[in-house]
Amino acid sequence: MYEPEVVTDDSERTAFRRAEKKYKLYYDQNPKSSKMKKQPRPIDLSEVIDFKVIQDSFHRNSEIPPGVIVLRWDFDRPVFCLENRPGFYFIPGAISVEEQCHWIRESLTIFPQPPNRTNHNAIYGPITNLFVASRERKVLVEEDISCADEDSVSSSFVSSFDGLRWTFCEETGTASRGNRSKSIPASVLLRKLRWSTLGLQFDWSKRNYDVSLPHNNIPDALAQLAKKMAAPAMPLGQEFQPEAAIVNYFGLGDTLGGHLDDMEADWSKPIVSMSLGCKAIFLLGGKSRQDLPQPMFLRSGDVVLMAGEARECFHGVPRIFTDEENSEMTPLEPQLSHPDDICYLEYIRNSRININIRQVF
Repeated sequence: MYEPEVVTDDSERTAFRRAEKKYKLYYDQNPKSSKMKKQPRPIDLSEVIDFKVIQDSFHRNSEIPPGVIVLRWDFDRPVFCLENRPGFYFIPGAISVEEQCHWIRESLTIFPQPPNRTNHNAIYGPITNLFVASRERKVLVEEDISCADEDSVSSSFVSSFDGLRWTFCEETGTASRGNRSKSIPASVLLRKLRWSTLGLQFDWSKRNYDVSLPHNNIPDALAQLAKKMAAPAMPLGQEFQPEAAIVNYFGLGDTLGGHLDDMEADWSKPIVSMSLGCKAIFLLGGKSRQDLPQPMFLRSGDVVLMAGEARECFHGVPRIFTDEENSEMTPLEPQLSHPDDICYLEYIRNSRININIRQVF
């Protein structure tokens, strides 16, 4: 979806690439001691649109900044649009804190489950119960099936893929397997989880939806939420039909490069994008990478809709904020304070999850 530009200096970069570089996380090494913790390089955020501030101002005195349009809808909050980007809609705080916590749990435990595919499939095949295995400090072990003893197959069996058997086992049990096996902690695999696909499965190598791949329908509760959120961007008299979704997982330093979402048949139907977890910067560009993009903050619970002309605009995420001062995770913490939820809180404190739902046909 995104081809990085090969450049030698800023004068050869596109406007979009310069903006990505401006907001990306860089570190300044402490000159006093190499042992001191690296500090994030300060960045200028004065040009970043903050729709939460705009919403608060609108509620106080009905004032909005130039270039921003308020759309009245049957929500409990306004929907904002940009004059120079038709088809773009921003709904700040559209998803309640309780719903956010629910979808964080689902994104970590249910959405990556087979037959849904993840970025791990290409190497490990389908992996079951990754989040549970991470919580239990399990290790994923690779074994050659031809060398395996039938009696050694246990209930921790995960999958056979490309002539190998992959199992989750206790960390202490990996040493007895000798040189036949390679292993990787489930916690590392969880942190390397970058995407999972719901509903119709997207084939990244062919850049299309492969309707022949096994899949489950998008969960009904998520489909109903997407239909409700999509309504302001839908053509008159039509209802959004959620058929596929891609869930993106971001950790410290992760980015999503400038790209177009152009594999769906009808661009008049919006992509419904839900943000969960740490605050991020979203870049909304134009139809060319040379168009100067508009940066804006995305917070947990925000919903973005992109339909029509906005579907032709390059967009990306150059930065998420995982530090306590800027991540703005405080509202989620009381809801995830129960002992059963601490594992979710530990993950999302340093992560962002984006669920984007599409009508394919």
